[in-house]
Amino acid sequence: MHKQVKIATQRLPISEWVEGLAAIREREFTLEAVQDYILQHAVRPETLEKYLFYSKGNYTRNLIFKNEVFECMTICWEIGQFSRIHNHRGQNCWMSAPIGRLRVQNFRVDERDAMCGTCHIVPTDTYDMDAGHPVYVNPLEPVHQVLNLAEFNQRAVSIHVYSKPFDTCEIYQREKGTYADVPLHYTSEYGKLNPAEKLL
Repeated sequence: MHKQVKIATQRLPISEWVEGLAAIREREFTLEAVQDYILQHAVRPETLEKYLFYSKGNYTRNLIFKNEVFECMTICWEIGQFSRIHNHRGQNCWMSAPIGRLRVQNFRVDERDAMCGTCHIVPTDTYDMDAGHPVYVNPLEPVHQVLNLAEFNQRAVSIHVYSKPFDTCEIYQREKGTYADVPLHYTSEYGKLNPAEKLL
């Protein structure tokens, strides 16, 4: 389950927002402390421009900052795009959407068989995330999907903070009843498009 909260009180450029996160010491970089920071400090969307890359083919992952404690990125969503059902392998995750609106669908995992890579997942809670309502992933129910529904009728940009950084996640194929690790990659890093990427 994701927890939803109310509007942040101070609006900062993305550079200052990340500096504030980086100032939190590692032992204090807890689910509650980071959520409190995100509650108190919103990102000014106009400062995100260099980290915004859209593709008709799929949503894009755009790295803003990374150290040993956390990574921060924008994810850019065209209308109708959505993530696969996934989790973050025990890592904490905080999300906000300074541009647009996104639906978060959570799932409960039943009957997991790690030897066979099979499981049964059941939809549970849903939340809408926008500039006034950041969320975090509840470690007790971490499997979720993020969707920019066609009915929202606008592009969206979400900011994700992961602690600690990771380069794989578990993807769930609900219709097949299976799950597996997949590698993750960045569309852009620090405002520069990766050479292998071709935006459609």
